[in-house]
Amino acid sequence: MTPGEAELVALASRLARAAGDVLRQRPDDLEVASKSSPTDAVTVMDRAAERVILEGLATARPGDAVVSEESPRREGDSGVTWFVDPLDGTVNYLYDLGQYAVSIGVAVDGEPLAGVVFDVGRSVEYAAVRGDGATCDGRPIRCSTQSKPAMALVATGFNYDRQLRASQAQAIGRLLPDVRDIRRMGSAALDLCAVAAGRVDAFFEAGMAPWDWTAGAVIAREAGARVGGLRGRPPGGHTTLAANPALFDALEELLVATGSDLG
Repeated sequence: MTPGEAELVALASRLARAAGDVLRQRPDDLEVASKSSPTDAVTVMDRAAERVILEGLATARPGDAVVSEESPRREGDSGVTWFVDPLDGTVNYLYDLGQYAVSIGVAVDGEPLAGVVFDVGRSVEYAAVRGDGATCDGRPIRCSTQSKPAMALVATGFNYDRQLRASQAQAIGRLLPDVRDIRRMGSAALDLCAVAAGRVDAFFEAGMAPWDWTAGAVIAREAGARVGGLRGRPPGGHTTLAANPALFDALEELLVATGSDLG
């Protein structure tokens, strides 16, 4: 890790933890509003946590671009772009379920370089820099070595768009008999970290935005996983899959065959 990369990760870590401190101050009235659909929630705490991160980036890195879930894009001229999800797992947070996180990814010249995902409920931090491995609270982590889809525990998520959700539900029904089981836990960033730590064997989802996957994808890749879209595409709004290399191709074939190539 170069000094410049270490500085980026240290800043991401500091801001993610600061945002986590904000999220822990959960008020009785979350002032819930809807975004893309009636079920796509945003709370006053999403915005409060985001404000801490954006203000910190504006002070420390004023020349960088910032793409954040709840605010307009901030342009920059440094070649560095930050992808910020101040509360990944808003619905879990709304219902006081523990699976939610702050996710901050960094790309340089369009290529994801580093990521920090802070699991707020557990006070656990996942981090990685390209080429330097992935860690959980400073300890190295690796993805699983499971190579058989039939024995794979697979995490997934559902989009808020009604039509896409319906297609995802149909595809899950066709996929389920061919894997060990499916988990839907409610935070794409933490699902990708679960792949990195070997707690699930794979994760796939359609309709994700860059702030959903950038940090987690770096962490999963640095833990030995392969992360990409189906049919050779890069990660993106279409179905994106993360799994160890021995499992990726077989799962990709299953996802295509079961109609999970969506988005």
